[in-house]
Amino acid sequence: MDLQLEGKRAFISGSTQGIGFAIAQQLLNEGVSVTINGRQESKTEQAREKLQKQYPNASISALSADFSKKNEVEKLLQELTGVDILINNVGIFDVRNFENILDEDWYNVFEVNVMSSVRLSRHLLPQMLSKKWGRIIFISSESGVNVPENMIHYGMTKSAMAAIANGLSKLTKGTEITVNTILGGPTYSDGVAEVVEQIAEAQNIELEQMKNVILEQSNSHILLQRFIDSTEIANLATYLSSPLSIATNGATLRADSGVLKTI
Repeated sequence: MDLQLEGKRAFISGSTQGIGFAIAQQLLNEGVSVTINGRQESKTEQAREKLQKQYPNASISALSADFSKKNEVEKLLQELTGVDILINNVGIFDVRNFENILDEDWYNVFEVNVMSSVRLSRHLLPQMLSKKWGRIIFISSESGVNVPENMIHYGMTKSAMAAIANGLSKLTKGTEITVNTILGGPTYSDGVAEVVEQIAEAQNIELEQMKNVILEQSNSHILLQRFIDSTEIANLATYLSSPLSIATNGATLRADSGVLKTI
């Protein structure tokens, strides 16, 4: 299927690894010019070089910014123009009991996970409206619907992202701009892999066994019966970036493999 994405330009926040990096790869496959983003300049440039080796003829650039620091975000926004596709992907998480989540923890996770998407969308949506074409995609999580008891601060931000996306979609009437949210399920991204590997090492358990134990304890009913791969989230993001997805707007789509039990 021709997704008609040749020549489009995309910016993906938090894309040096994991889901963001996989989305960059998929969009590059479709002929999109991609700008990736990470907190550290050196790591962001390494990711850009890796992509450039994979796609030697593609247009790939890199902008580093830590979304917890307003001055770095403001500098990034000054350099960000001509974007057709915005992927609001950057996010942080940790596992913590509610009584141990301090005020500064709430503010920090909100600043990165929610305000990053607010600032990027506020900057780029007017440009999209002026040409009446664009795509904004929020990478949320099933945790925004079924909020984990030990990650309430994280789940709150993922709920907020879906709410913002739904509201923004109402500003796109009469245009070919869409704003949608993807609810990803348990995905074996780099961040998750690091945590799982640490637990496996601490408990002296084989990695695959540890992955199975964690899924059995947290999401035993997942239909895949394994972690979702980042590319499987990226596939949906790439379709939503396409002109072919014009009838899907203001929607929250699941790529959760049945983790959410509601219809």
